[in-house]
Amino acid sequence: MSFYSEYLKYKNFQFNKFLENITSSDIFRIINKDKIDEYDFLTLLSNEAEKYLEEMAQKAHQLTVQNFGKTILLYTPLYLSNFCVNRCSYCGFNIENKIKRKKLTFEEIEEEAKAISSTGLRHVLILTGESRKETPVSYIVDAVKILKKYFDSISIEIYPLKEDEYREVIKAGVDGLTIYQEVYDEDIYDKVHIAGPKKNYRFRLNAPERACKARMRNISIGALLGLNDWRKEAFLTGLHAKYLQDKYSDVEISVSLPRIRPHIGVYEDIYPVSDKNLVQIMLALRLFLPRIGITISTRENQKLRDNLIPLGVTKTSAGVSTEVGGHSSKTKSDSQFEISDKRSVIEMKKAILSRGYQPVFKDWMQIDY
Repeated sequence: MSFYSEYLKYKNFQFNKFLENITSSDIFRIINKDKIDEYDFLTLLSNEAEKYLEEMAQKAHQLTVQNFGKTILLYTPLYLSNFCVNRCSYCGFNIENKIKRKKLTFEEIEEEAKAISSTGLRHVLILTGESRKETPVSYIVDAVKILKKYFDSISIEIYPLKEDEYREVIKAGVDGLTIYQEVYDEDIYDKVHIAGPKKNYRFRLNAPERACKARMRNISIGALLGLNDWRKEAFLTGLHAKYLQDKYSDVEISVSLPRIRPHIGVYEDIYPVSDKNLVQIMLALRLFLPRIGITISTRENQKLRDNLIPLGVTKTSAGVSTEVGGHSSKTKSDSQFEISDKRSVIEMKKAILSRGYQPVFKDWMQIDY
């Protein structure tokens, strides 16, 4: 059994029929419950629940402080390469896009590591496009060995691996995985992933579970909001997180909430996701899964990110570049997408402190026996 079996239970679910029958009393009843089920979670994603975001926010704040304290973990992405063999209609790395491609040498990786670590950050997320020719697992392993000299926690956001390959990168020093399903709707997934290995829906869907089996310490999942009706995607993201959390209680499970951003190439079939919608997703997730980590990236603007701090966020990025070599190199690649919040690590630290929260630069350290 895998999460695909869970997905199939809801593939033909009549979401609209369920959501149009929600009442105010349903919302209040759920907010006041100690534990909510998946149908309660979906109820909190309804149109009717939009009227009660303040009440949901108060409960979400209480649960977040209870489980995480008033802390926000900081990290930054480090792009190793933007070579990619996939044709994904919404991504700047699409193989057909005429962009400046670049892959960091090991000397350049060390320079990037020095530049990032000088800001005080000790958690880093390394990213590549999907190209086993340009960035094989052996390249990732060698890069991690360099980064271990500068960082206490190294996460990967690369192409999905087999279970034994996850064990290999974990052995090298990786402790975290970020992998987005992009869109849970299987038909839309097939449509937007035009060609390439990423077209394999189930191999990607099962990647987080393979990493759990390989004993990855923390795993972050999510959908790229804007590729489908956000209510359906948020619901399935929450179900996927709960499936992993229930089955692998020794793994930290987190959810990221990325919204599609402008990028090189054109993708026009976008489902709108407003700021208010994003807030509602976050609040509903927190009430459904009180111990789940929630990440908000620099895809969102400064004002929104600051206002989200007390509502459930546990992790955020700072000092971000989505270019390969963006932290130190004079010959950068084109970016994967445009970031919205361009604040430095120091500026982000001050913003978090001003909200009465503690910015955390390190909450994990590997010990080699």
